[in-house]
Amino acid sequence: MHPVVATVLLVFSCAVLALDNGLMRTPPMGWLAWERFRCNIDCDNDPKNCISQDLFRDMADRLVEDGWRELGYVYVNIDDCWSSMQRDAQGRLQPDPKRFPGGIAKLAQYVHDRGLKLGIYGDLGTHTCGGYPGTTLDKIETDARTFAEWGVDMLKLDGCYSNATTQELGYPLMSKALNATGRMIGYSCSWPAYQGGLPPTVNYSQLGEICNLWRNYGDIQDSWTSVLRIVDWFSDNQDILQPAAGPGRWNDPDMLIIGDYGLSMDQSQSQMALWAIMAAPLFMSNDLRTLSSSARFILQNKVAIAINQDPLGVQGRRLLKEKSGVEVFWRPLSEGASALVFFSRRTDMPFRYQTSLRKLNYTAGTYKPYDVFMEKPLGLLKDSTDFVVSINPSGVVMWFVPPAAQWQKQAERGRMFYSRSDQGNTRVLL
Repeated sequence: MHPVVATVLLVFSCAVLALDNGLMRTPPMGWLAWERFRCNIDCDNDPKNCISQDLFRDMADRLVEDGWRELGYVYVNIDDCWSSMQRDAQGRLQPDPKRFPGGIAKLAQYVHDRGLKLGIYGDLGTHTCGGYPGTTLDKIETDARTFAEWGVDMLKLDGCYSNATTQELGYPLMSKALNATGRMIGYSCSWPAYQGGLPPTVNYSQLGEICNLWRNYGDIQDSWTSVLRIVDWFSDNQDILQPAAGPGRWNDPDMLIIGDYGLSMDQSQSQMALWAIMAAPLFMSNDLRTLSSSARFILQNKVAIAINQDPLGVQGRRLLKEKSGVEVFWRPLSEGASALVFFSRRTDMPFRYQTSLRKLNYTAGTYKPYDVFMEKPLGLLKDSTDFVVSINPSGVVMWFVPPAAQWQKQAERGRMFYSRSDQGNTRVLL
């Protein structure tokens, strides 16, 4: 199938109702505490790394001062273990008074003053996964109002200590309750992850009507094995998952762990490239205060981000799974462009992979690829011309591929290939 035809079909397949809050028309971007800091509440002995208002203020400062905000990383998201073990006298959730002495509203104001947004965590059950008070069905409206009064901009609603019946009732009720507050609050549902991620137990049409994004699969861990497991599950089930995604409603393969301990630089590039191809939310979970320059280079790559944030909003897919251990992923983009990722699962040595755009079902014509991580244009390339890419073990080669005529047309007009207003103001001219 030619990419142009495939794009039309994919866009048509995505034309279902989405949550009517106008948010997250491109995948949300920001920072999230969980994978890197977990449930560390020992502020007496580890004050720099415990779940506290100071940690989130530090990360907000880094997002602003180190150039993340301008690239679209605007959410500062609290995860589990932020609350007190008891609700207050009015039955409302309350933050731990020692670790959040200023309260969540004051933290939200701190974040907003820096042009950022604050996300918070809840759980549709008797307790959160960490054992803190959950949001039972009778507390949904109370908690939605509380989050709105605090100035929260996003809610991740987990599903520990609940059951299928509670989830079937509760996730839609929370969507309705959030909208009823009058505050624009993005809604991340963990519902499908607790129901196996696939039909018939998961109804993706319904999810698109009540949630902005949803966790389909288990938590990511700080390891290459975990990344591969997630990529495999999403690729193996792409025919089901891909049509569910689109502007305002995204599949969420979980956090970016680039800059932590488990990935090499090649593996970090692979995660960034594959998450961009999958139109995945980009929530870093790392320590921005100590992040290496090489990790920052990957996470701040403007073209990779622009591909992820493409306004067409079509999730990419795996095209080929070669016996050589190479896999090819493709995503249609705006302005007739596309993105390609050549991914090596090999562990021995760099592999020279030969193909052509015609073999990858591109329409006949001339293109002008750009190597995303090498940051250089590659010259004109006809669809019929064979080319070779050298891919490092567990690494990627990522291309942005516009038609040459469209490239020239845009360049003559002095226009940018991408522009975003949802998350930031990044513009990229190649």
